[in-house]
Amino acid sequence: MTLAATELCLRAAAVTLLLVLAASMFADFRNVLAGRLVIAFALGTAAHAVTASIGAGEPISVWHAPLIALSTGDIVVFWLFTRALFDDAFVLRWWHGLIWAAVVTFSFVNCMWIAPGGHARAAITTVNLLALVFIALAVAQTVGSWSADLVERRRRVRVFIVAASALYGGMNALLQIAYAGSRVTVEWANLLNAVVLTGIVAAITWTMMRVDGADLFALPVEPVIANAQPAAMEEAADQKLVNALMRLMADERIYRQDNVTIGTLATRLKIPEYRLRRLINQRLGYRNFNVFLNNHRIEEAKAALADPSQAEVPVITIAMDAGFQSLGPFNRAFKATTGVTPTEYRKLKVSAA
Repeated sequence: MTLAATELCLRAAAVTLLLVLAASMFADFRNVLAGRLVIAFALGTAAHAVTASIGAGEPISVWHAPLIALSTGDIVVFWLFTRALFDDAFVLRWWHGLIWAAVVTFSFVNCMWIAPGGHARAAITTVNLLALVFIALAVAQTVGSWSADLVERRRRVRVFIVAASALYGGMNALLQIAYAGSRVTVEWANLLNAVVLTGIVAAITWTMMRVDGADLFALPVEPVIANAQPAAMEEAADQKLVNALMRLMADERIYRQDNVTIGTLATRLKIPEYRLRRLINQRLGYRNFNVFLNNHRIEEAKAALADPSQAEVPVITIAMDAGFQSLGPFNRAFKATTGVTPTEYRKLKVSAA
């Protein structure tokens, strides 16, 4: 079998797996934001598998250019997917769609006019540098939210999915930049690209279809009936730790401290971090450590805003006293929890008094 035939078979396999993944996600998770972004990411990656070419290739046709543009826009979808997958409070904004549309449009213009106009090297380099920027943003999002994730299986899966996707995306972008404007098709590079892409797609598809959706996505919580009661000693020990944790929150207000981490609390409770993550996740129902802290901070802020004796205290002072570092995150977290801004909440409490 020739290199070209092998590459074609690998591309077909990657597209098939991606369509299977998209169909599976549509059947089970189409009503979940992260699930919808997986579907979009899978379809965009399928477009990439069809169109990816390193070095010189056939002239870009009118039907080919939209697929390349969608493939380029897939890097924005990847960034949004990492945000939705690891931040349960993430919501899509209008400007996210605007960024995606801008990248897709820029890629289409590159294909139809800039590259054919004698600027192929500049066009390819610019698009792939843009891809590297979004890969860096996705990796930064993953690393930045790693310690706050309380769902153990998701912590493991996130590293694999993001690392594998970023590895391939980075390799592809660097190869594209290295051979931008080449007058010949680089067969070995295209074959390597197809091998790595198919292997990563197969691994990600297998992983995502094995992981429990409740671990990977923020699904509505349903009552779970255990088959057997947990051991009495383990139950008592866990409850004792939960009580000690809540005392740290209520009595010492440890959430007020700067840069408090799950490691800080684990050290105070003299238990391993993994056990504290499990307690907060399984006993208290939180999926993210920062949400756990912020809920305590917001409860303190709500009490202060409703207190007539603090009516003249600025909102930012109340936010800082509760442990928030700035007003913006406090306002967003407060409104997400209560449905109103801190100022509106204070007015409501004053009028109700």
